[in-house]
Amino acid sequence: QVQLLESGGGLVQAGGSLRLSCAASGRTFSSYAMGWFRQAPGKEREFVAAIGRSGGDIYADSMKGRFTISRDNAKNTIYLQMNSLKPEDTAVYYCAAKSLIASTMVTRYEYWGQGTQVTVSS
Repeated sequence: QVQLLESGGGLVQAGGSLRLSCAASGRTFSSYAMGWFRQAPGKEREFVAAIGRSGGDIYADSMKGRFTISRDNAKNTIYLQMNSLKPEDTAVYYCAAKSLIASTMVTRYEYWGQGTQVTVSS
């Protein structure tokens, strides 16, 4: 199994920046595609960004140009750099992993972290 632990969430003012981290256990980290998802109160969990085993990345349209996903296989860690944050970005952010290729679909991911809260004030 892959165990995931998110960190880096917190309170930030609109227009500010935040970097989330997700530490993964195991030596098979490099064989997984990784993703970030978020869920606001009363809403469905939605795709934010994903990164493949070779570093290719994809983003939801609303995040493109503001968020950047990256991975450091030597540290078994992925990151989500969030810039120009808006109040509507407020949500619990989840790290997820799946075998083989990256996906934008929540149901395709096999492993999930516990989530980290991001709150953007106006």
